[in-house]
Amino acid sequence: MAFLADKLARVKPSPTIAVSALAAELQAAGRDVIALGAGEPDFDTPEHIKAAARAAIDAGRTKYTAVDGIAELKEAVCEKLRRDNGLEYTPAQVSVGAGGKQVLFNALAATLDEGDEVIIPAPFWVSYPDMVRLAGGVPVVVTAGPETGFRLTPARLEAAITPRTKWLILNSPANPTGAGYSRAEMKALTDVLMRHPHVRVLSDDIYEHLVFDGFEFCTPAEVEPGLKGRTLTVNGVSKAYAMTGWRIGYGAGPEELIAAMRKIQSQSTSSPCSISQWAAVAALAGPQDFLEEWRAVFRRRRDLVVEGLNAAPGIDCPVPQGAFYVYPSIEGCIGRTSAGGTEISDDEAFARALLEEEGVAVVFGAAFGLSPHIRVSYATSDEALEEACARIRRFCAGLK
Repeated sequence: MAFLADKLARVKPSPTIAVSALAAELQAAGRDVIALGAGEPDFDTPEHIKAAARAAIDAGRTKYTAVDGIAELKEAVCEKLRRDNGLEYTPAQVSVGAGGKQVLFNALAATLDEGDEVIIPAPFWVSYPDMVRLAGGVPVVVTAGPETGFRLTPARLEAAITPRTKWLILNSPANPTGAGYSRAEMKALTDVLMRHPHVRVLSDDIYEHLVFDGFEFCTPAEVEPGLKGRTLTVNGVSKAYAMTGWRIGYGAGPEELIAAMRKIQSQSTSSPCSISQWAAVAALAGPQDFLEEWRAVFRRRRDLVVEGLNAAPGIDCPVPQGAFYVYPSIEGCIGRTSAGGTEISDDEAFARALLEEEGVAVVFGAAFGLSPHIRVSYATSDEALEEACARIRRFCAGLK
């Protein structure tokens, strides 16, 4: 009898984490590696947030808390959603977890029965399909490629819905493409969903504050109030506040769903870190002015990388609306051979050869469900990005 569960055979380890780990391993061995695989800001957590954590420690706030978040953090989440999104929730409609990933997983685990379907536009964040599989569901991947600006169209959404559809997962701005839905584009999708009352919406808003060029963020329950009762709006402090290691995410939705998620969390991790929760209160309720400064830095880096990659033979890099990734096509490089002798048969071979020959770590597009592309994170210094782009151009120029 097999020791491991059969469902694990359907799940792969996170490729983005694997790339970061390999880059760190090569650096530790003395290789000169520029790591552009990680999805985390290189800024330090703001001082007022760190001060709140120190104050929590000094005050002895180091014990277990309520399973899905302290009252003060739930109140801060409610105020944030009211202030930024025009959404009204009560603390009983809020769940706080150890990162947005846990909130997403809890929601899927609480609602999916064997064979239930979840619509996921591709390219997608690598964890969505495997979370669905672990929860017993079936990921229904719908292509949203460069021809639509990496956005799901209403027609493709309509065609993907079946009686077994339980959720649609939307991520705007998106990982890995940085593509965002305008209000009109979001309304066109919510109009489809209003015709299918059995479909719930899982809105992953983690990159909400990282938008550029006047792009206005919107979230489904805000655009279509009629969807609020079947939407889970998920967010967190990781990306906007440079708090990836603090592990705090949150979701707001129907009280019945939140209660079910609380039940799962009570039998898995229990409460998130108490100190991190008090830091998150300071993040959400404290000064927000630094966000504009950070956006300006990310916008400059985005433009640097887009220009640098578009100068590489065989690469076509569109300009994203938000997040801190670009998702260029490498179609012009496929079928060629690198200077080191590697046949570039697909985007995974491209990424592997680029790391081995030039010391630049990126994530291959197949991990996100759409090839031939690579994901490049520009959440690092201008100097590192300039050097990385120069190495990528050299690598592409050497293809035969």
